[in-house]
Amino acid sequence: MDKEKLEKLHGLTELQYKVTQEDATERAFQNEYWDNKESGIYVDVVSGEPLFSSMHKYDSGSGWPSFYQPLVKENIIEKEDTSLGMRRVEVRSKNGNSHLGHLFPDGPNPTGLRYCINSASLRFIPVDKLEEEGHGEFKNDFEKRSDM
Repeated sequence: MDKEKLEKLHGLTELQYKVTQEDATERAFQNEYWDNKESGIYVDVVSGEPLFSSMHKYDSGSGWPSFYQPLVKENIIEKEDTSLGMRRVEVRSKNGNSHLGHLFPDGPNPTGLRYCINSASLRFIPVDKLEEEGHGEFKNDFEKRSDM
């Protein structure tokens, strides 16, 4: 493991470590972002890579943050998961290799997908902090939306 990732892992809470590194699942409705309605993006808590946007977030009723598509598809890895006697699709981040959650085919239009993601694997960056945090390229997406 590279030194930078090791340092980041030391800064994680116990729950963040268990979710991202040991594939744990946090409790539904008792997590930071399931009901977050603020505009911004969600990045990997370990690597900082952009993963999801509030523009694609919706209330699935599951108690976890749910998105119908990723912000940057290339930053998402999908893997077959047969744990717990089920067939599911695990969602991981590409660069951080963090366990994020699972993908289900029961989401809304336009994709029909539900990315059910653990809040503990994410860090939220509000729109007004995007440039400061090095993700200014996504700010225009929110400005275009407010012009409509």
